[in-house]
Amino acid sequence: MTIRVLLADDQALLRSAFRVLVDSEPDMEVVAEASDGAEAVRLTKEQRADVVLMDIRMPGTDGLAATRMISADPDLAAVRVVILTTFEVDDYVVQSLRAGASGFLGKGSEPEELLNAIRIAAGGQALLSPAATTGLIARFLATQDPADDDRDPARGERLDSLTVREREVLVLVAGGHSNDEIAERLEVSPLTVKTHVNRAMAKLGARDRAQLVVTAYESGLVRPRVE
Repeated sequence: MTIRVLLADDQALLRSAFRVLVDSEPDMEVVAEASDGAEAVRLTKEQRADVVLMDIRMPGTDGLAATRMISADPDLAAVRVVILTTFEVDDYVVQSLRAGASGFLGKGSEPEELLNAIRIAAGGQALLSPAATTGLIARFLATQDPADDDRDPARGERLDSLTVREREVLVLVAGGHSNDEIAERLEVSPLTVKTHVNRAMAKLGARDRAQLVVTAYESGLVRPRVE
């Protein structure tokens, strides 16, 4: 099955480079290019993209707003947004994860990393770089002023609906561990872990693993540690 990719970046040169790279793979193709967020949302609907590589800073409707639009549209529930950023630590990245992005990747990443990220996102997984993403969220939340906090109090309340095992799995997910690693730690099968993860996402209203991590930190289940 061919992965349909949409490129959203205001720099034509970068879009061209990404297109050549993606189209060189037998299992994926670029179906459209967008130079701003509004165009990205429209083309995602028209071209039925599976994965959107989204730049954050674009004129007009930026990548953050576009990610929110895609995430909020029921007809685009299967679409996965991967944020491309020039900066490894960027407040907007965390906001994008909150808005529904599946993960992030630096524009300076190796070609194989980008291609692998697309495949992982298309496969329904998130946290393209578990340790990096988790660390970014932790650093960001640790520096927030409680007075300016925009967290959803209901998220903490929904944690009460989780079983003890689901909470345990959620903590490990927030630690950046894969299903296989969690399975080994808990001495259960990866399929069992996947079931717990899916149930936790359903109960917490999380789109994917990335939002599970954000929920774990925002609810206080996991505390940020800043080195």
